[in-house]
This record gives sequence, C-alpha cells and structure tokens, in this order.
Amino acid sequence: MSEDILQKVINTTNVGAGGGGILNAEQSNTFIDYMFDATVLVKECHTVKMRSEVQDIDKVAVGQRLVRVATEATDTGENAGATFSKVSLTTTKLRLDWELSSESLEDNIEGAALEDHIARLMATQFGNDLEDIGINGDTTSTDGSLKAFNGWYKLALAGAHVVDNGGAVLTLATFNKALKAMPRNYMQKRAGLRFYTGSNAIQDYLFGMAQTGANPWAGPRSDQIISGPVRTEGSAGFNGGRPFGVELREVPLFVETGTGTYSGASGLHTHVELTFPENRIMGVKREVQVFREFKPKKDAIEYTAYVRAGVQWENLDATVIISNVKIAT
Repeated sequence: MSEDILQKVINTTNVGAGGGGILNAEQSNTFIDYMFDATVLVKECHTVKMRSEVQDIDKVAVGQRLVRVATEATDTGENAGATFSKVSLTTTKLRLDWELSSESLEDNIEGAALEDHIARLMATQFGNDLEDIGINGDTTSTDGSLKAFNGWYKLALAGAHVVDNGGAVLTLATFNKALKAMPRNYMQKRAGLRFYTGSNAIQDYLFGMAQTGANPWAGPRSDQIISGPVRTEGSAGFNGGRPFGVELREVPLFVETGTGTYSGASGLHTHVELTFPENRIMGVKREVQVFREFKPKKDAIEYTAYVRAGVQWENLDATVIISNVKIAT
C-alpha cells in the first residue's frame, strides 16, 4: 500500500497537473515517514507533522515538593500550582532537486519501478539532510544548507546546562560531569536519559578503556560497553554503551572538526549531549510539494521537492552539553 502511495508522489497526473505539486495528507505522511527511516536522532525525537508554518506546543510543569503535612480539620489555603508555557516551532522552506534521464528509465533492470525506487532514495536523502541541519544548523554559517535555521546544538548552547571539558578527550570523567550537571529532578528518570556524541569521540572512549586494561566489549560493568555495535536496518550508529548505566548513542553527523573555545585550544573538537530522546522536537509541515517535469532538450525528467521544517527543544533545563571534547590525533 505504501509503495502505491509513493508511486503517486512521482506521477505526473497526480503531482504535476491540477494539484499544483501539493501531496494529499496520505501521500505527505508516507513521504515524511520515508524521509526519517534512516535517521538516528529524528527517528526517536518528538516529530510534529504541522498544519501551519508556525506552531505553539503547550507545556505544563509543576514545582518540587508539593506534598504537605495534613492537619486534621485545618485548611491551610495552600494549593499547588502548575506552570503553563509554550514552545514555538517555526519552519523554513527547503528544496531538493534531482533528475532521471529517459535512458535510465528504459534500460535499467528495475524498469518502471526505478522511478519509485529513486523517489524513496530522494525522500531518504531529504531526511538525512534535515537531520544534519537539525543537529548542526547555524544561521551564521556560510554553508547553503546549514544556514537554514539554528539546530539543536546551537539552541542548547544558549539555554541548556553547558559544562566545559577543557580539551580533554572523551572518558568516564566526561560522562560523570554530565550526570552531575543534570538537575536532580530529571535524574529520577535516569533510565530514560541518553548520551549522544560523534563516532570518533566514542572510538577515543573505547580505545582509552582498552588502554587502561578494561575490555570495552565486556560486561556487566555499567561503565563499560556491554555489547557490540547494534545496528538496525537503515540506521547508522550503535546503541548498547552504558556509561554509569546511561545508554550511549553514536550520532555520525555530530561535527568533530570544531575549534576549541578554551585558552590555548588546538586540534579538533566535538561535544556530548545528555538528554531525553523525546526532548528534541522536529517539525515538518504536512503540505509536502513534489513537482515532476519532462525536459525535451535534455531527454530527462526533473523533480523538485519542497518541505518546510524546523527544530526546537521542549525543555532545555533537561539538557546538558559537554563542550570542548577533543578528538585524539
């Protein structure tokens, strides 16, 4: 069924003519689902399929220690209050272009199914690029893609709990700093927390463990990787590492070529994030547009897809950033 819907996405009659390129709700949902099949963070974050370009997400929170001693027949007049707030999610219009030659459609072994296969690949590429922008986006960047909007890391630096690692490589001490910086009310849900960092930083951590005589693949110590890399179909990164009992996730798109911000910094740097997976928000406007046009002079079919997307944090207080994590040479 989903393949039939995706085929309609690239069909001239349904997309190029009459419909103005706007997919119906079922087609858009299928396209968006394919977009995020091979992502790491977006697959597990809070994904919002938006009906407008800007959307407010309601939040409610209560203070600590709401329980009071009850005195019989006495009304203290003290009621616990809830704090209501909103998170504003704003989208930016993004475009993806690709083309297929008529010969490729005629000569390939997949035949007519090639066009459907390519559409899947393009949806996946859109999702991977969206995750890249969601992680590394910076409106001051000179990169044509990354300047679309500020990503989770840039947003977190402005409001999360930021701890400076001072140019040290990733070790157990780094994870210890992150956990101690997390407010204690969130530590009550330790099992839901996750560490996130880049591939080379994790490699440095594993190598350092081995150098000290600890087998990084042995268990059951909670400060060691307790199983080998666990990869799911179409997904990069492994899970299974649990420093101090908190799962460690590999995010290959984390930038590991950053410049340190501490005195005397040199070499390449990255960062570590400690938060809940659903604390990240990725918003995608449901009105996905896909245009298909045959170019006679090129004997090729050109496709153009438009998606509006944006990211936000639900609660920056539940996020810890360890900055200036050095990548070993």
